[in-house]
Amino acid sequence: MQVKCSLCDKVEEIEDYCLQAKRLRNRRIYMYLCNSCYGRIEVKTNERLSTGNFRLYRENKKVDQYL
Repeated sequence: MQVKCSLCDKVEEIEDYCLQAKRLRNRRIYMYLCNSCYGRIEVKTNERLSTGNFRLYRENKKVDQYL
């Protein structure tokens, strides 16, 4: 399956039956990122997290005592 990176527009080939290909086929909104772009975003995010000024808003899940 040929896929195109959303950031750098590089076309790559991935396995037809891998999990990532299945997600791309079934959910059209799911973005593909090449390994270099994914790594770059990961490094930049970790740098921002280490400064202390970056907030990652995660959903606060309430624990239901009856479940």
